[in-house]
Amino acid sequence: MIVVSSCLAGLNVRYNGTHSLDHKIHKLIENKKAVTVCPELLGGFLTPREPAEIIGGNGEDVLDGKAKVIEKSGRDVTELYIKGAVATLKKVQELNATMIVLKEYSPSCGSSMIYNGQFENEKIVGNGVTTALLKRNGLQVISEEQFSKVKLEGITS
Repeated sequence: MIVVSSCLAGLNVRYNGTHSLDHKIHKLIENKKAVTVCPELLGGFLTPREPAEIIGGNGEDVLDGKAKVIEKSGRDVTELYIKGAVATLKKVQELNATMIVLKEYSPSCGSSMIYNGQFENEKIVGNGVTTALLKRNGLQVISEEQFSKVKLEGITS
């Protein structure tokens, strides 16, 4: 089973109420080869919601208590991001997922790049909170960009 970010499957769950539809991922959902997850919704957020970024580090730093996830208005939402990461890990483990594809740049799901925490549309190398927790538990997480290069039997892009 493959676990994918809900927004990549075309669900309107991003912070601004939109999606980031990836047609190859949508096809996996249609063929029942993947299930969706949104760590932010699992953490207790609603859609739409205020944008948030990791301040003072990356997802690993958040898990270690060295950085925080802050909404643009300044509200600390770190605990909700951690709660969503834990719920996502549990779901991934229950499904015995063989692949996890999460939305790049997200403070939850980024797997190689996230925003720099200054709400300036600048990106830095780093993992989101959920990706960091999944990786700590020995799971491989890739972005939709990396997934676009993966060849899957019976799935066309």
